Amino acid sequence: MSALADLINLDLSDSSEKIIAEYIWIGGSGLGMRSKARTLPGPVKDPSELPKWNYDGSSTGQAPGDDSEVIIYPQAIFKDPFRRGNNILVMCDAYTPAGEPIPTNKRHAAAKIFSDPTVAAEETWYGIEQEYTLLQKDTKWPVGWPVGGFPGPQGPYYCGVGADKAFGRDIVDAHYKACLYAGINVSGTNGEVMPGQWEFQVGPTVGIAAADQVWVARYILERITELAGVVLSLDPKPIPGDWNGAGAHTNYSTKSMREDGGYEIIKKAIEKLGLRHKEHIAAYGEGNERRLTGKHETADINTFLWGVANRGASIRVGRDTEKDGKGYFEDRRPASNMDPYTVTSMVAETTVLWKP
Repeated sequence: MSALADLINLDLSDSSEKIIAEYIWIGGSGLGMRSKARTLPGPVKDPSELPKWNYDGSSTGQAPGDDSEVIIYPQAIFKDPFRRGNNILVMCDAYTPAGEPIPTNKRHAAAKIFSDPTVAAEETWYGIEQEYTLLQKDTKWPVGWPVGGFPGPQGPYYCGVGADKAFGRDIVDAHYKACLYAGINVSGTNGEVMPGQWEFQVGPTVGIAAADQVWVARYILERITELAGVVLSLDPKPIPGDWNGAGAHTNYSTKSMREDGGYEIIKKAIEKLGLRHKEHIAAYGEGNERRLTGKHETADINTFLWGVANRGASIRVGRDTEKDGKGYFEDRRPASNMDPYTVTSMVAETTVLWKP
């Protein structure tokens, strides 16, 4: 295996100017990611330097067999932590040959919202807390859990240390460093309340870049779990019963919220989010009703409420924000499998553009 590892880790810059670009896109499920690689003549610094490409949409559930070509447009580039050197990861979105966004392309609509002059002027900041569960490959049971059985009850696992509390830390640390290498603004990571469940945070990042970075961070994580022989789950409630679910809490602020008097802007924004609670819930991930039960640090899915330092609320405002009279708030409703393009743009559209 050492000879194979040597070949995988070959530094191409020693013998060639050519680089490998791994094009990444979102498949027909709206959650599963696909990718394929191509050779480019030399290093690139901007997505505009990259060619468009295509793939067989009939094999991803995104096009019929008799008209299967889907075109992918490069939108963001990142350093490749797997191939390293000048090689890159390329986040793309998908279009028909006529240039129309396909139905699963949520980035296109999000880009329109973020390019609106009013939204752009507000410099929307996002910090997204991506929770996930690591599953044993053959049993689809969380890592560290006895096969067919259960560990001790929740309590010691959150930010826990030790072989009987933290399961999968090698994957978590590998992912943390790989994301920083790639240029993703990962701000931290921690073990979650349910054993075998973890979280990483992306941000603060402005506008659509936050969603691009979450998607590529997910891609990197799934590649690492592939290497480790472990399955990544973004199910919002992977284990029924008295176990915490998995969310993607979305921390958010605008320029107006971060300036003096911002607390009043925050309260008005929260009021608008409450008025559109059902629309947001419908777009905040599949299976979220299994997670948002009013238990396990959630508000009931049919109830909208907010509070300071309240993790059982739909929207949580931090103590520092209340004290300083400005800052940010946390939307705790999005599920772990939410589409970050949809959630980030919807929060911006509701709080900045929408007029009740």
